[in-house]
Amino acid sequence: MLHDEGGTGRPILLLHGLMGSARTWQRHVPWLREHGHVYTFDAAGHGRPAPEQLTTEAFVADLTRALAPIEEPMAVIGHSMGGLHGWCFAAAHPDRVRALVVEDMAPDFRGRTAAGWAAMIGAWPVPFADAGAMLDYFGPVAGQYFVDSFELREDGYHLHGEVPVWRDISEEWGTRDFWSQWRAVQAPALLLEGEFTITPPGQMREMAGTPRESATRYECVAGAGHLVHDDRPDEYRAAVESFLAAVG
Repeated sequence: MLHDEGGTGRPILLLHGLMGSARTWQRHVPWLREHGHVYTFDAAGHGRPAPEQLTTEAFVADLTRALAPIEEPMAVIGHSMGGLHGWCFAAAHPDRVRALVVEDMAPDFRGRTAAGWAAMIGAWPVPFADAGAMLDYFGPVAGQYFVDSFELREDGYHLHGEVPVWRDISEEWGTRDFWSQWRAVQAPALLLEGEFTITPPGQMREMAGTPRESATRYECVAGAGHLVHDDRPDEYRAAVESFLAAVG
């Protein structure tokens, strides 16, 4: 589901990570409006039905349909799963993406499994009574991410999707790689990796060194974990603003 967040100028699209929502960008939308017309997007399987086939191509096709009203080339900014979907969209539709930001996501997770991660989620004490309970359980950064994402009902905060679906989305990444899609991206790109990344060591630097038609800028953000934009919001903003100014 596409959300018009306002602003004027060239379009900027924000794509959230796995188990996230469009609302996870709400603290960044105000300053991004200074650089263009901002849109956010709720991925399938996150508050709405997932595709029948849980492949990256199916999620990108869903995104492509939602973006039909936006005719001008976009700056696409994606975190984790959103970064992957962003570069796969850019590879499939090079005329629709003028710039790309990928936050803490790499092309090759082959051999990894999400089974243990899914079991951990299944053990969470859902529903959480209130936002404070979530912040206490997850900590301030991840807790706020989930407060922004989960569904608030009368009895508290519930998951906004199905754990088996989220597991299978992640499991696909353990069976294939996305190097060919990355190499096909024609737009200039900014790669932001957290110091305490979840990506395989060295892969995002390798992405930056991959020959492509346009330049790639890489930054490792000191002190940041997977949620770079929330862990180090000032550094994140400075990097993205510098990049957007450079690409025009």
